[in-house]
Amino acid sequence: MQITHPFPRKTWITLLLLTTASLGARADSVDLGTVGGASGSGAADTSSVTAEEGTAAAVAPSQANLSATEPQSFISRAYIENSTPPTGNFNSISGIAPSVASMPSTNGPGLADQKATLRGFQDGEYNVTFDGIPFGDANGPTHHSTSYFPASVIGGMLIERGPGNASNIGYSTYGGSINLFSKTPSEQQGASVYGTYGKWNTYLGGVSYESGRMKNDATLQLNLQYMGADGYQSWSNQSNTNFTGKFQKPVGDNFLMTLFTSISAVKTNATDNASGPTMAQATALGQGYAMNNNPGSQGYKAFNIMDKTTDMEYLRLQGRLGAGWEIDNNAYTYAYTNKTTAGQDPSQFNGVADATLSFADLNKKTVTLPNGDVPGYDKLNEYRIWGDILKATRKFDAGLLRVGAWYEGSSTERHNLEMDLTAGTQLPGATSAYPTGVVTSSNFARQDSRWNQIQPFAEFEWAVTPSLTVTPGYKAMYYNFALRSAMNQKALVPQAYKYTYKSHLPFLTVNLKLNEQNSVYAQYAKGMQVPFLGVGSDTATPPDPQYTTNYQVGAVHKSDALTLSADLYYITIDNLQLNTGTNANPDYINAGGAVYKGVELEGTYAFSHGLAVYANYTINSARYKGSNAAVGQPTGEVPNAPNMTSALGLLFNQGPWNASLVFKRIGEQLSTKLGGQLPHIDDTDLNVAYTFKHLGSRWAKSLRLQFSVFNLTNRRALVATTGTLGSASTQYQWQAPRSWMLSAKLDF
Repeated sequence: MQITHPFPRKTWITLLLLTTASLGARADSVDLGTVGGASGSGAADTSSVTAEEGTAAAVAPSQANLSATEPQSFISRAYIENSTPPTGNFNSISGIAPSVASMPSTNGPGLADQKATLRGFQDGEYNVTFDGIPFGDANGPTHHSTSYFPASVIGGMLIERGPGNASNIGYSTYGGSINLFSKTPSEQQGASVYGTYGKWNTYLGGVSYESGRMKNDATLQLNLQYMGADGYQSWSNQSNTNFTGKFQKPVGDNFLMTLFTSISAVKTNATDNASGPTMAQATALGQGYAMNNNPGSQGYKAFNIMDKTTDMEYLRLQGRLGAGWEIDNNAYTYAYTNKTTAGQDPSQFNGVADATLSFADLNKKTVTLPNGDVPGYDKLNEYRIWGDILKATRKFDAGLLRVGAWYEGSSTERHNLEMDLTAGTQLPGATSAYPTGVVTSSNFARQDSRWNQIQPFAEFEWAVTPSLTVTPGYKAMYYNFALRSAMNQKALVPQAYKYTYKSHLPFLTVNLKLNEQNSVYAQYAKGMQVPFLGVGSDTATPPDPQYTTNYQVGAVHKSDALTLSADLYYITIDNLQLNTGTNANPDYINAGGAVYKGVELEGTYAFSHGLAVYANYTINSARYKGSNAAVGQPTGEVPNAPNMTSALGLLFNQGPWNASLVFKRIGEQLSTKLGGQLPHIDDTDLNVAYTFKHLGSRWAKSLRLQFSVFNLTNRRALVATTGTLGSASTQYQWQAPRSWMLSAKLDF
């Protein structure tokens, strides 16, 4: 028996019903990969989507959906394979979408954690999900882009620039969502061996397997990948191993079970307490300086090591219950462990030795370790998160009712303890009043925290007419957090506290299909984000939660030759959180209210003979509502929010050839650390591939060869600083120079 999917596709798939003219599983179709929706139609379903070869939909790097109820962009598996680094990750991929500013990696493509903003919202202020499961750090829902899912296991992405419907779940949906999806199982058995070699001794190898549809209707997918690289920056080696498996099997006549696991191990030589070289280091040692080979230095490569492991598992059951009800239940768990040793101040290296090995203790006294030993610290961030997502639907003549709830719990252990790196031992406390192992004000003793949260929701897709859908909805958020530490960060005193947040959020979306090629939509939605962990005083009062009110309108056009979308957004924010500390040691304060607004345009036009052009352009504004002395900002810009993004791509896909030339720009943004505007950042990538389909072998189906050049124009833009230009202590990060990769994939 071959089971059909137990859910009505029209309702459950957010993306795509591109157009009946341009979609279909035809002999001349192009497989775009996996799409699905964590919202929109409220689904967490996924499906393989095809588009007719030669149409704009088949080659568009990013495109919207005629059924959209908010601004969104689907990034296909085809684009991931053809135009992004094989060593990349979800932030490498997402940068093509409108209003997504994915900062270039400073160590080479995919060889360092990248951060991205969405309409100026920072990492942690928007959601990231995998197969509908929100994930992020337990001390604030930020993300480590190299630590979870490599590009090879991502079947597609959906960028949602808005809170979605009430059924959207997550920590920070008010800023939008970056939704990742696993690959849809193949109906046919097959295997692939793939590999990449490139500049800076970058190498990647992997093997994947598809069981196809087995006798019991089950399918099995396996992928094992290893990546290693020296990296552009000095002594910044990295290794990354990932195993991903997905098993699907019908259960009875009405249910489908999915088992999934993805396990990663990443080991990197990288500084934790430095954000690039000082200007003196860059002048003496080059912009690529990061660490050295001097065992007497705080920047010694063997003293600066990050060892990270992650895993995610889920058990999902989808099916029909009877009486018109359908259910989708996803029980999951994921974990992250980061064990780091680091030098106290790697910026002290002057090319020969450290200028000083002294540091300040809690009493602000200068301390030097005995025998000239090198000071550093041992850091742990370890958490396990578990949860369950339940969605139930029932179709009525008037529309579709959707109800459900998300529950999640967590347990976290963190510490940051001083070390004598030369001896490999922890240091005693500065005084008897403080726990052993704690010396400087930047560090803290063991910190345990946990949360329990639940988000129940209900919404109704009211089919007013065959072409008009109105979806009102409601969601409640309940969040309980507890923390205990013998000496907490920033406060520098023992702390133990609990707090609870709750909120009631209304939603309303409208979609009107004008005809088979055009639709318009509108959205009103409330959003909320709980505060980050990072209390900056000896009181237990955390910042107030952030609230948003979102107003958005947009239009989508789909035809064989053209995909086009445009939207306007206006978002008001209360209790905007701002980090006045550092990334490694944050301190969030209430920066008051702000308004985010903008215009977003995106389109692809397909010419004849396999040639197409893609472009997007956004104008983004993020400004405080009034004067804000607390952040040193009178009426003006919110920091780290680019004022625009754009992309322009030339695409070619005909016969065995596939090529793309893609230019991306991140606009200027205010940097309070720099004391002014960070200039715009440009990046241009070239990819050319040829597929041999007739190999004259019974066991080999095809061979694909690809040549890639990243940062083709060799731009060296300033990406970030820790302070003002000219200051001796300021550290700088620059865009990595031009690099190349040669890739091969053999299908069996």
